[in-house]
Amino acid sequence: MTTPNLFSRRKAQPDIPRGDVLLSVDTYAEAQNTVDRLAHADYAITDIAIVGRDLVTVERVTGRLTYARVALRGVMNGAWFGLFMSLMFSVLSETSSNTIVLPAVVAIGAGIGMLISLAVYSLRRRRHDFSSVQKVLATRYEVLVPAGTLTAAKNALAESPSA
Repeated sequence: MTTPNLFSRRKAQPDIPRGDVLLSVDTYAEAQNTVDRLAHADYAITDIAIVGRDLVTVERVTGRLTYARVALRGVMNGAWFGLFMSLMFSVLSETSSNTIVLPAVVAIGAGIGMLISLAVYSLRRRRHDFSSVQKVLATRYEVLVPAGTLTAAKNALAESPSA
């Protein structure tokens, strides 16, 4: 797949890679290892694709949400935002009174972040009382080589040392 030109007026259409299946493995790391082995065997890897099949969404619950955790997360996010804003003020300002402004803006950002986080959590309470991380995974990965080059790819893979 190619990277579209930023200045092009045409929309890039995503295409599903076509070719012969060299290998079908269970993990992405195994597919990457196969491409690495082909690269070390001096096989032309520019048209190889790793395609994930049978996609699933996995949501891992990381903990229970409480008002204290939500407030702490809001304070941390607000403080980071305040730090960013204070650095922007210090870069753009002509005066040298930044030593007072920096902690004040960070503290204000932390307070506003906490209030917004608590308000949003209060509105969503009982519908989502846990924190989680979502990931899209594939149940298997296929290494595709251009059509007509399957035998050469298998030979190169057989010659390369396995990692």
